[in-house]
Amino acid sequence: MSGTPGGATAVADRPEAARTRAATLTPWRPPPSRAVIARCVQVVGALDAVFAVLPSWHHRMASMAHLLPTAGMVTARTATAVVGVLLVYLGAGLRRGKRRAWQLAAWLCGLSIGLHMLKASPAPAVVSAVLLLVLIVERHRFRARGDVGTRWRALGVCAGFIGTGFLLGLVEVALRAGQIAGAAGPLQWAQHVALGMVGVTGPLRFDHPATTTAVDLTTGAFGLLGFGVGAVLLLRPCTRRAGWADGEEARVRDLLACHGDADSLGYFALRRDKSFIWAPSRRAAVAYRVVNGVSLASGDPLGNPAAWPDAIAAWLSDCDAHGWTPAVLACSTTGGTAYRRLGLDVIELGDEAVLDVPGFSLQGRPMRTVRQAVARTRRAGYTVEVARQRDLDDAVLDEARTCAGAFRHSSVERGYSMALSRFGETGDGDCLVVLCRDGEGRVRGLLQFVPWGESGLSLDLMRGDRSAENGITELMITSAVEFAAASGIRRISLNFAMLRSVLARAEQLGAGPVTRLWARILRAFSGWWQIESLYRANAKYQPQWQPRFLCFPSARDLPRIAVAALSAEAFLPSGRRRSEDERRCG
Repeated sequence: MSGTPGGATAVADRPEAARTRAATLTPWRPPPSRAVIARCVQVVGALDAVFAVLPSWHHRMASMAHLLPTAGMVTARTATAVVGVLLVYLGAGLRRGKRRAWQLAAWLCGLSIGLHMLKASPAPAVVSAVLLLVLIVERHRFRARGDVGTRWRALGVCAGFIGTGFLLGLVEVALRAGQIAGAAGPLQWAQHVALGMVGVTGPLRFDHPATTTAVDLTTGAFGLLGFGVGAVLLLRPCTRRAGWADGEEARVRDLLACHGDADSLGYFALRRDKSFIWAPSRRAAVAYRVVNGVSLASGDPLGNPAAWPDAIAAWLSDCDAHGWTPAVLACSTTGGTAYRRLGLDVIELGDEAVLDVPGFSLQGRPMRTVRQAVARTRRAGYTVEVARQRDLDDAVLDEARTCAGAFRHSSVERGYSMALSRFGETGDGDCLVVLCRDGEGRVRGLLQFVPWGESGLSLDLMRGDRSAENGITELMITSAVEFAAASGIRRISLNFAMLRSVLARAEQLGAGPVTRLWARILRAFSGWWQIESLYRANAKYQPQWQPRFLCFPSARDLPRIAVAALSAEAFLPSGRRRSEDERRCG
């Protein structure tokens, strides 16, 4: 099926028109001045933290002793170090244009000026003043919205620490009431503790200087802890609760029906933890999920390629409005080209194994391993049932659903970009289910393939009983290919092999030392992420390798994107476990 959802084929559907449309859109790039300001804030913060611990402050403290209490200067020194660390932390938020990060940075710069003056350090105070002026002048660069829920959580944590510190300070003063010089009641106690929490010496005087220092350190530490933790929580990246608006699922299914042949990962956009950003024409959309401040899309945009630039531009605009880092996992060459035209950088992530169904055969020496495994399992009495999910009766589907959970090797459902993460739901009737039974009729393995347009299948689920005969996977895949050939299906996408080209080049004659070293590193990580094993498992079927790419704004964002991707794929803990941790953004 081709053309627009309404049935008419438009001139804009042509690839040439799509390229022309992409050229009219401005490539997305964060303002360069924003990155410069963020770097300056981090540098000033680092200098504040370093200068706060340099020994020269002892000499200035002696010269200022007749003007300021010693405890006040000690607290100012400690507070300067905390402010410096917070400024360094704020740099990431400023680079993403977070309005709240700008507000905190401006406030901390003003505080830094006062603290440096208390420490008799005019030069750093001037630097902080200049930085504050720059922040005020460039305030229009920082417009990314914050999260209302995070604001109240940060306020609650800050109030909790400050309240605890206030109570502990009162208890400490009460226990040392006998050492207070002169008459003082509970009101003066509370005033002393409250002032101590902001670094100011209160009205109480103790007989022993050590007692004064102990009380000031207790109150000052809890004050700094409360404000510091509150600031960190305030800048935590917000997410967006995944969900579909009314009619979105039907609209996405219409796009897949019209344009689903383009991308083998298109059907995985129907995961429940994804949201959609639509082109103004509603003819294309980007499916994504926000993880730790990264808006993580996967595969190519959905729908008409002519409308992809509008959908991508809308998604990038949404990322900019919320201060999220845009990233795309496992897009094809066509999708990667579209994302690159809109300003993202692209690197190869790995290769997808695609079987050509009409050309697939078990004959020949390269297929000997698969042929022997199929013959061995058939001799052992294993049989395979292949059917669309809608054609399975309820009893068989319930049995398959039970086995899908029982054969899972961990308590976590892994996958994001190439996994549906569900089995047996009513809306997935077009999925192909492959069940392998032993001689006694028990299910010992299963596969699920999702539709890839009208003439393809994409592997979603592959599970088996570890006690079953070795080779049931080969038997199930071969049976699925036989079913596909009889049903007019021409392509089957198997697993994704990350960085396959590196492993393949390392095996070639004359491979260089860098390639061999890189391959050794990948093999070392294969124990956790099955990098080499997935490559070997796919390669024995002699597939066609289709490259898949990672799109990202800049190289410095790659570590953040890697953590978000591993969290989304459930290789690292993420907030996905508890939906109540997901926060709406304003």
